[in-house]
Amino acid sequence: MTYRMPAEWTEHEGCLMAWPVRPDLWGDTLGEVKREYAAVARAIARFEPVTMVAPPGHGDEARTLCGEGTTVVELPTDDSWFRDSAPLFVLDADGRRAGVDFRFNAWGRKHSPWDADDRISGLLLEHLGVTAIRSGMILEGGAITVDGEGTLITTEQCLLHPNRNPGMDRQEIEDELKARLGVTKVVWLPYGGALDTETDGHVDGVCAFVAPGKVVVQLPADPGHPDYVRMRANRAVLEHSTDAQGRPFEIVDLPQSAFVEVDGREVEVGYLNFYLANGGVVVPVADHPEDAGALAVLAAACPDREVVGVRARVIAHGGGGVHCITQQVPAAHA
Repeated sequence: MTYRMPAEWTEHEGCLMAWPVRPDLWGDTLGEVKREYAAVARAIARFEPVTMVAPPGHGDEARTLCGEGTTVVELPTDDSWFRDSAPLFVLDADGRRAGVDFRFNAWGRKHSPWDADDRISGLLLEHLGVTAIRSGMILEGGAITVDGEGTLITTEQCLLHPNRNPGMDRQEIEDELKARLGVTKVVWLPYGGALDTETDGHVDGVCAFVAPGKVVVQLPADPGHPDYVRMRANRAVLEHSTDAQGRPFEIVDLPQSAFVEVDGREVEVGYLNFYLANGGVVVPVADHPEDAGALAVLAAACPDREVVGVRARVIAHGGGGVHCITQQVPAAHA
């Protein structure tokens, strides 16, 4: 049976998130990041139902902070980055839904333990009553963006890193992506973010599909930004590529960049790390002068959606943004 991963802008049945509880990651910011996660859940719940997975014993706290519109389910997890550890949902030709259960090793064995997060995809599919498709390849959802029409964009910096799939070469990785996600063309960008040492350069920090043939690209305006040259190299690849349908890419530049201090450390809040909800775009913001310009760029790129900014400074401190902590469940059309 042939499956394909639909684009993020297609209709969702809902959104999956996981509740943050890991003290060795969040330290003194744990209370604040819970409030930020809850704010993201409430923002998304305006557009679609949210299911928050909390480790056993933490469900009541999640229910209290997230409020109505969020259903809390208790299942064992290690961490709270569901873009990467939750299943990637696919549809067959009749619109029936399945979930691809890729392996997970905490971004190259960076955080231990990760065994519960490696199992959570299968547990979620069982809980949801969705057919599971197993893959032996390690892959995080933040490492890819798809258009639902055969095109997948990723970065060499992440997918070819030896801490993920050392026994697979580039062609073997590409073949598995095509087999499991129903894509026919993979566009390889050379770089992820220079500061993205947690994920080794996920694509959801540099480029995102927002419509067929249309991508938003992080393109820092400041020549002193560490990604100034790297992101222009990525853009050049897109300029000289076409999608699976043979269309040249329409490129929207996102030049804004916000650096803020959290818990004594400077972090970058990445505006590109947004989530496309039903009728909405939920964007991480930093209470920074650059916020307004970034929201305006995304509003112009997604004219039929309401753009909502949600404070995500501490989420950035932990290594991600709104996209990193969400995973869409596409609507089935059987």
